[in-house]
Amino acid sequence: MYGNPVRKTLFIILLLFGTVPSSLWAGGNGAKPEEPGTLDTGEHDYFHNKAHIRFAEGFSVEYRGSYKVVTVHTPWPNAGMDLRYLLVQRGTPRPSGYQHALYIEIPVEQIITLSTSYLPYLDMLELTNRIIGHDDFKYVCTPSVRRLIEEGRITEVGEGSRANVELIMEMEPDLIMTFHTGNEQDAYPKLLEAGLPVVINAEWSEQNPLAMAEWIKFIALFFNREGEAEDIFNSIAEQYDALKEMASRVERRPTVLLGAPFQGTWWMAGGRSFFARLLEDAGAVYLWNDNEDTGAIPLGFEAVYARAAQADFWINTGYWEYRSEAIEDDPRFSEFRPYREGRMYNNNRRVNGFGGNDFWESGRANPHKVLADLVAIFHPQLLPDHEFVYYRKLE
Repeated sequence: MYGNPVRKTLFIILLLFGTVPSSLWAGGNGAKPEEPGTLDTGEHDYFHNKAHIRFAEGFSVEYRGSYKVVTVHTPWPNAGMDLRYLLVQRGTPRPSGYQHALYIEIPVEQIITLSTSYLPYLDMLELTNRIIGHDDFKYVCTPSVRRLIEEGRITEVGEGSRANVELIMEMEPDLIMTFHTGNEQDAYPKLLEAGLPVVINAEWSEQNPLAMAEWIKFIALFFNREGEAEDIFNSIAEQYDALKEMASRVERRPTVLLGAPFQGTWWMAGGRSFFARLLEDAGAVYLWNDNEDTGAIPLGFEAVYARAAQADFWINTGYWEYRSEAIEDDPRFSEFRPYREGRMYNNNRRVNGFGGNDFWESGRANPHKVLADLVAIFHPQLLPDHEFVYYRKLE
């Protein structure tokens, strides 16, 4: 998603843990809080299939005859406001009120995506042919989108503050979907200032893996594909719950160390974070599960060693592909039990030639596949024939 390694790492911290320290981002947005509008229900209901939100807390939707009122809650860290979008069925009048809501005609016919994380959802909904632009082609893993890129049917528009606003305006998209971390280097402030139809997708704010996957329903709202999204998500949730139930019956839960240091600091996932929840559901004991944070906890080597040197497993080991790389970074890692016993796994099984990791792309939309990998790592007897999708053992 980001070419700059530092920015990419900070963004991954945000995705995983829901926040970054305030010293790492600057405020600023340009959005205004929404005032109540007139909810004219109309005489005709255009939306027979409606979204039913089961897990996601970051967005909500109200149906009003010929339009939908979509609200994104906490669109970026410490936003202090909601963002509201008015989705109006094509050919019907715009309702009164909602002076500060962004008006979008639906179903959307042309979309520009400024993050790879939206591509799997569009692929599941068979909507990739609606994509006319994407920020940076290098990191795209979704096969259907790569084919469109190779065929010259998608235009590269630039990432972050380097997004080509003039080009985007010439393309006349119905919708631009992006994120905002609160950083001035994001594309969102520039696009908003230019008056473009830019919508914030805040799936990263969810701490429940199924809640993050449920943002397929958010994307579906703009295309009137709620019925398809409901079926897809229900299948994902059913498979996830079956794996969770299977893992809950194990007699012994192994202990797990997560992550690797970055520039001398170990950003350890809080005990209420997205990954802590995944490990619990996979039948493991996360060694920081007594922590109440959803964000990342900055720790030094000594603090991690004291608690996790005797862990059973070590997963998500950063950019390491081989165990030897850990020792090259810090010889003291040889004292960790998972290193000595060869129980280190990384989520980089599917990485393209430019470093784009499909774990951060399709993995977020398919938590049941991620959970299956983790269950197979911690309890191989439960899934003896499992073929890993995102994880690989460090040799």
